[in-house]
Amino acid sequence: MDRYARWNTLLEILAETGRITVEEAAERLGVSQATIRRDFDQLSQQQMITRTRGGAVAGGISYDLPLRYKTARHVEEKHRIGTAAAGLVSPGQVIALNGGTTITEVARALATRTDLVATPGSTGLTIVTNALNIANELIVRPHLKVVVVGGVVRPQSYELIGPLAAPILREITLDIAFLGVDAIDHKLGATSHHEGEAAINALMAARARKVVVIADGSKIGGHAFARICPTDRVHTLVTDGNAPADQLRGFEEAGIRVIVV
Repeated sequence: MDRYARWNTLLEILAETGRITVEEAAERLGVSQATIRRDFDQLSQQQMITRTRGGAVAGGISYDLPLRYKTARHVEEKHRIGTAAAGLVSPGQVIALNGGTTITEVARALATRTDLVATPGSTGLTIVTNALNIANELIVRPHLKVVVVGGVVRPQSYELIGPLAAPILREITLDIAFLGVDAIDHKLGATSHHEGEAAINALMAARARKVVVIADGSKIGGHAFARICPTDRVHTLVTDGNAPADQLRGFEEAGIRVIVV
């Protein structure tokens, strides 16, 4: 396990338990106590944890870990989901992408689709996003028109949120809104840990003809603090085989197209 994978695991443990000792962490990760002490010291320097005598406590950790610490989670599933979701896009459409690791995979898959390049007399693909990391990756693709909404950057997800983002979204129409979520339940709908992200995502959903929710199986059947949209606003769910079967049946019975990769 490399350093960043260890850090990701340590942060997840602390988010769940609140505290852990050096000895416990070393045993769970299968590394030396000296390695764990260095990890704790480095995470403490980054203000991610609070160092204690013999261990660490969660301190100010949010339930929503920073994006850079999520990249190692469910990598293969997210790649497959991103590729499948990108396949739903047709040339000339206007689509929205919010933030998150799975949505980033959708953006990468779209960037490599040569059939989306505009031909004489046709319109190329337009991507509207509030995620700075996604805009940064797509801006170098000359065949894509990238529109970035305004707002205040949320460091955990690189997303622009707040009232400055709303005016642009209210003035456009979208063919598809691809929304990465923190959780989705067939009864409760799609939700996010952060109310600011939820508000922008809800506006994207309201401006779209179709809403496609992107979520790996670990997020199916759960719920988070702020609702993005109810289930009946979702047209398609793209997930993986780890999603609970009863939840998938519930979505299908609600008339939602479910794509499992």
